[in-house]
Amino acid sequence: MAEMKDAHIVEIPVDEEHQQKLLCAMNTISAIQNHPLMEISQNPGHLLLLKLWQREEDLFGRRISVKESRMDSIKTEIFQLCCFFLVFHGFLFTLLFTSSVNDKVDHTCKKWWIPSIIQVSTSLVFVFLAQVKIYRYWKVRKQLQRERSDNRALTRCIQELRMKGASFDLSKEPQSGRRMKSSSVEIEWKPLTWCSQNLITICLVCFTGLAFPASKFILCGF
Repeated sequence: MAEMKDAHIVEIPVDEEHQQKLLCAMNTISAIQNHPLMEISQNPGHLLLLKLWQREEDLFGRRISVKESRMDSIKTEIFQLCCFFLVFHGFLFTLLFTSSVNDKVDHTCKKWWIPSIIQVSTSLVFVFLAQVKIYRYWKVRKQLQRERSDNRALTRCIQELRMKGASFDLSKEPQSGRRMKSSSVEIEWKPLTWCSQNLITICLVCFTGLAFPASKFILCGF
């Protein structure tokens, strides 16, 4: 018969530092299990809502980027129109001054209205094109402000969902970020706003009005 050996239990001493690490690991695991994102991942309804809102947030970001690029493009087009406007008038004034010096004053002075009409007609075409571009610019700007406002509202809802987890109300929808206008803002002087938005057009029209008599002044002598 085989000899039976006594079984001995060996106790491994655990120091205080090891106990603190073990306790920290247990607390970390518990925190992960109770984290709102973990609750969302375990709840199909909240997980689906989070994915839908994140996809919508990505679409908002793309639309905002497209509108910002469009605004930059329109500003470049407006700047080019203004440059062409000034180049046209500079070329025409130079041509009129040269004609008044080389030709007889009486001969050129009698037909001063011809270059003036050409100048005004061409200027009005530039003014019209610039106004169309300016209208499009402010239209895109308003759309961009709405997109940013809605995107901020959606971002707030996503953050709230991530913080609350399963306790988040699924019936809640992102509300528009437009703030209520105060009484001081409601009393807005519309002519001043219109002038500030169409300042470039106003300047072009005023320049055109001053250029019309300038043609006669150049042809008929100083």
